[in-house]
Amino acid sequence: MSHNQLAQEIIPVDEDNYIEALSARLKAKIIQDNPTGIMRRDAHPKMHGLVKAEFIIEPDLAAELQVGVFKEPKTYQAWIRFSNQSGDISPDKVRDIRGMAIKLMGVTGDKILEHKKEQQTHDFILISTNVFVTKDVAEFDNLIKAITSNIFAKIKFMLTHWRVAWNLYNSIIKFANPLQIRYFSTTPYLFGNTAVKYSAIPHINTPDTIPKNSADDYLRLAMIKQLQDGEAMFDFAVQLQTNADTMSIEDSGHEWSESLSPFRKVASIRIFQQEFDNDSQKELGENLSFNPWHALPEHRPLGGINRTRKVIYQAISSFRHEYNHIPEKEPISN
Repeated sequence: MSHNQLAQEIIPVDEDNYIEALSARLKAKIIQDNPTGIMRRDAHPKMHGLVKAEFIIEPDLAAELQVGVFKEPKTYQAWIRFSNQSGDISPDKVRDIRGMAIKLMGVTGDKILEHKKEQQTHDFILISTNVFVTKDVAEFDNLIKAITSNIFAKIKFMLTHWRVAWNLYNSIIKFANPLQIRYFSTTPYLFGNTAVKYSAIPHINTPDTIPKNSADDYLRLAMIKQLQDGEAMFDFAVQLQTNADTMSIEDSGHEWSESLSPFRKVASIRIFQQEFDNDSQKELGENLSFNPWHALPEHRPLGGINRTRKVIYQAISSFRHEYNHIPEKEPISN
């Protein structure tokens, strides 16, 4: 009989040491990666587009799904930022993980982050793979240490961490259009008396194909074309943790089985037909911060990777905003 409980965290005694080391490592990395010009993010620095959207909560949700943001039918205005994960700004044909960061506006109630407690925004962070690369912060710190070292350190790490290598290989792929990718939170979040993972599932009428002679920024061009012709739609869904043993809170490198617990739609995302390829939206997308901890307590992030994010996301954001002489502030409308 299992003694594990749903949404239960088990915090390693040495976790804070790894978080501190990883934070210093990533700060040093962005300083090295950005010797001139503005200080960019350590991950997801290349933005395909910041777009205006609506986040429409489903009516008549089952009682167990009426939690926090989803407790009543409502439409939130939102900004959504699409990006490449790599810290290097490379051509889009390079295999990579892609990101979808959602910022809702008009969300009342105190948020978790103390310095943004009264802000009426709420963030969801998703990427184009259903598992995180590593299981915990210790493994993640060792991965970054190897990646930022020499080729021999990288090879040694991958040969001794087969699952990390496998997760990484399966997650860095090529895509044709950021508006036609399925995205996942990979990490769990509190949701009532259990936990969930999130997913954004695109509506695709005619799938795009990768251009044969692709431009370096063909993903942005694909978004421009689609949103010139019409809008883009996603279903936003949650996967409830139903088994505390097989659906791990602390191991974000392990998939939660969709056959054991299917994703259930809780909202629609409508990205308007629009022109977003302008200097003001590029600047806003560069300066906005997204943090999974900028959320209502009902959606508190869970697990070691999320505990790490709380420290690192804020440290990197504060550093780059201060370096760039740009105030860190939340939008009030789109």
